[in-house]
Amino acid sequence: MFSARTTSRVSPADSVVLLLLGASVFINYIDRGNLSIAAPTIKDELGLTASQLGFLLSAFFWTYAGFQPVAGWLVDRFDVNRVLALGFLIWSAATATTGVVHGFVALLGVRLVLGMGESVAYPSYSKILSQHFPEAQRGRANSIITAGLTCGPAFGLFFGSMLMGRFGWRAFFVALGLGSLGWLWPWLRWKPALPPVATALRDAPSLLQFAVLRAAWGTCGGLFCSNYISYFFITWMPFYLMRERHFSLSKMGIVAGSSYLAAAVSSVVSGRIADRWIERGATPTLVRKSFTGGGLVFTAAFLIACVLSKRDLSIAMLIGVTVSWAACGANNWAITQTVAGPSAAGRWTGMQNFVGNLSGIVAPALTGYVLQRTGQFFWPFVVASAMSVIGALFWVFVLGKVEQVTWGQSDTSGRKGER
Repeated sequence: MFSARTTSRVSPADSVVLLLLGASVFINYIDRGNLSIAAPTIKDELGLTASQLGFLLSAFFWTYAGFQPVAGWLVDRFDVNRVLALGFLIWSAATATTGVVHGFVALLGVRLVLGMGESVAYPSYSKILSQHFPEAQRGRANSIITAGLTCGPAFGLFFGSMLMGRFGWRAFFVALGLGSLGWLWPWLRWKPALPPVATALRDAPSLLQFAVLRAAWGTCGGLFCSNYISYFFITWMPFYLMRERHFSLSKMGIVAGSSYLAAAVSSVVSGRIADRWIERGATPTLVRKSFTGGGLVFTAAFLIACVLSKRDLSIAMLIGVTVSWAACGANNWAITQTVAGPSAAGRWTGMQNFVGNLSGIVAPALTGYVLQRTGQFFWPFVVASAMSVIGALFWVFVLGKVEQVTWGQSDTSGRKGER
């Protein structure tokens, strides 16, 4: 366990674990987003309709979100290191298979399998970090995960289209899927030593226990709103930059990719500052809420500034959005790992991530609807800004105190000792 490790300094062995986890989420986000890059070519080659292409692009979220509670149960019940490895194997194989199948039905099936495989990722990350890293290291630990999350789309925007253009989308998918399997050996070699899996799950929450907790509402609502911003960017920002701001394809890739890289830097810096702040005596409640709530408030402000600014200034405002969002992202899962505790981190993360990823369905559709009704991007940006503010309210006011829930002794506020 980590009772003796109370500083924010991470050991070399644990640094290797974090780098491997960061690499896995980096690959994760390339795999889930590469179909969007290849979409125009795939549509033309296979003769797909726009509706069929839309189903393919959204199919990942059907199983990814739907399997989150199952994935949370799995990582609480079995060896989380092996569950993560199995999920990684499944999603890498699905990526490679995408490059060899033909036809809409086959591609749809592969995307559904990809979502199933990737569903174990975040429950596994939370389980490992809650068991292996103390509170004063979780900001930095989660920042590595967030950095991998943002670097994945940046890599896709910078290099994915170039590699597909040179070697073809099929070769890219096959090479990426098979090449990713190389991650498995170092993970199985240097995976963290964790406490034995409990034979009983009495300390993990049931769905009803989870649903009545104030902390659960805070983390689920906060993540939904935070993810809304993320999916708004992933699905609509390239279109906005090219059609509304009139950037070329290459310039769009540079601008969007740079914003993701800036987010990665922000994540690492924010996580380190948060951990140092806690190490010096600040409470996790003050520190984590300052970054999650403050980060989303600044995100909202930069969103409005971005859409109102002149073309060149809007680039700086866009980077401000991603930098602020990443400051929240580096700390929000640290909150979940603390309030859930090691025994329930996997299941809590699974249920929270299920709710949070419903925004992957809502954000693209709502943005398209508002854009069609208004004919301009101003109002979709206003909606995204409002979501960001609502998310800040969830993290700061609905969540309550950031401390571990004691299952069986908590009231509806989800705090130990309160009656």
